[in-house]
Amino acid sequence: MPSGEAMQGPVRIWRNARLATLAEGAPGLGIVEKGAVAVRDDRIVYAGPEAELPAALKSSAEQIDCEGRWITPGLIDCHTHLVHAGNRANEFEMRLAGATYEEVARAGGGIVSSVKALRAASEDELVRQTLPRLDALIAEGVTTVEVKSGYGLDLENEAKSLRAARRIGKERPVTVRTTFLGAHALPPEANGDKAAYIAKVISEMLPAIAAAGLADAVDGFCEGIAFSTDEIARVFAAAKALGLPVKLHADQLSNLHGAELAAGFDALSADHLEYTDDKGAAAMAGAGTVAVILPGAYYFIRETKKPPVALFRQHGVKMAVATDNNPGTSPLTSLLLTMNMAATLFGMTVDECIAGTTREAARALGLLGETGTLEAGKWADLAVWDIERPAELVYRIGYNPLHRRVWRGK
Repeated sequence: MPSGEAMQGPVRIWRNARLATLAEGAPGLGIVEKGAVAVRDDRIVYAGPEAELPAALKSSAEQIDCEGRWITPGLIDCHTHLVHAGNRANEFEMRLAGATYEEVARAGGGIVSSVKALRAASEDELVRQTLPRLDALIAEGVTTVEVKSGYGLDLENEAKSLRAARRIGKERPVTVRTTFLGAHALPPEANGDKAAYIAKVISEMLPAIAAAGLADAVDGFCEGIAFSTDEIARVFAAAKALGLPVKLHADQLSNLHGAELAAGFDALSADHLEYTDDKGAAAMAGAGTVAVILPGAYYFIRETKKPPVALFRQHGVKMAVATDNNPGTSPLTSLLLTMNMAATLFGMTVDECIAGTTREAARALGLLGETGTLEAGKWADLAVWDIERPAELVYRIGYNPLHRRVWRGK
């Protein structure tokens, strides 16, 4: 019987590179000027100075000369609603012509139109429509993406949405994490009865989704136009009882103390957070809940209240950055542009933006043990860039300097 070592695949080394390892505890981006990354199968076995690369790894290894290019961890988009049907460009046009959100809703727009479109689409059609959006992210070096449901709002269609999300991860070389967002909005047939709908989410939808293994986490929308803290708390208690971690759309349009609610359930992340206060930031820091910053929605709906980035820094809250790709408020499929928005609109630093789309995005998905940094033992998810310095990833607008993307060593 061959030993485990003998059964392992050959080593591939990316050498003559400059590394931004993002290793926890390293200063800044964890830069190694003359670095190398060695990979066996789907895992990193070494990342550091080329001069210290173990001789045992070099013998018979395939070596790739990076010619001084930069290597970062593969990018991670940790908050998307990527699986949806159709688009809402007509509503965008109406708003530009002066229509209010209420007028758009009366004309059949808003989330109700996305629910109607998703319910009418087959699972195959959802996959077909979603793949181009996923391909746009992959083309910019994204190796992991989170995908939420939330446009089905009944068991059949929420499950269909999550199955489609699982499938796109099989059709492309990318890691997909799925999130059940049944508590996103009230479906038309609920006739305004939030209590009855939340009861249905808890007693019918959530157990079935969990039993089918369709969700890696559970999310909710805690807002005046969506669900109260008490309603979300009941959903979260049910999720935790089923062993599923939680995330929250919190404090986007008002301060309902969603950040504190999320922290109280040890949430992986709280997202949006424009109206989060000092108490909310402190609670998140104490719980280790990541703040996911979403500049696309802020920009698209012309919000004026910025998330309290300085407050998060003050309390030591980790910050991730994501596209929030969705048809209504953030039809954004560029994580590079998202980084630029986070810097220009919110004053996040280059280091914060890059960490926010790698290490902290991995943390927001509960995946930091597997990806998000260039360290031995982690998945070999790499992005190789034609840049002179990391700031270019944040500085440029509408330009993609990706040279090569590596997912799980391939």
